[in-house]
Amino acid sequence: MPTDLQYTRRRVLGVTGSAAVVGLAGCTGTQNNSSPADSDSTSTHTEDQHDEETEGSGHDDGGSGHEDDGHGHDEAVGDPTDSASVAMITADDGEHFEAHVARVNVGGTVTFVNESGNHSTTAYHPDNDQPQLVPDGAAAWDSGLLSEDGATFEHTFETEGVYHYYCTPHETTGMIGSVIVGEPDAHDQPALEDSPEDKPERVREKISELNDMCNEALGHTH
Repeated sequence: MPTDLQYTRRRVLGVTGSAAVVGLAGCTGTQNNSSPADSDSTSTHTEDQHDEETEGSGHDDGGSGHEDDGHGHDEAVGDPTDSASVAMITADDGEHFEAHVARVNVGGTVTFVNESGNHSTTAYHPDNDQPQLVPDGAAAWDSGLLSEDGATFEHTFETEGVYHYYCTPHETTGMIGSVIVGEPDAHDQPALEDSPEDKPERVREKISELNDMCNEALGHTH
């Protein structure tokens, strides 16, 4: 039968063991300061931050109605202004006009700026030996080849309507742009009819893309 001394020793050992467990828990708590609540908070913060980064990443271009091929085809066409500027660019992804569709008031002026490469801005007009993709009675324009960086060419648009134009050396690669003048009726625009059948496929595709953008800007959707 255990004696009183043995009982006492057992109690001392029990208390000592409990203290050791408590001390070990305290040490563990010192090394890991996150309580379950803190872990939940950290996880929530991380998930919220990921959601914010995803929303601000710009990968979702839904609603634009245009596939972005690196040339800014998902750009919005704004309201008409008295003047607009269009950059003429040679870049790693090809040659193009920016903005693809400019918009001015009747009597407004578009300034074409050669930022890099050798380019022209030339109207699709019979006077330029091209099919008519400008309003009836509209004047033609042709800048000739602009080779110097920063060289400019201006054209003032006196006739309301939709105008398509191209770069002479790069038309077949799809360097084509548009100008909307005023608030024209989309149904009466030669530019918005079917693409010319005698043009290469790439040219026809680009004109069709521009037609979609112009129709959307004018509220004419099919």
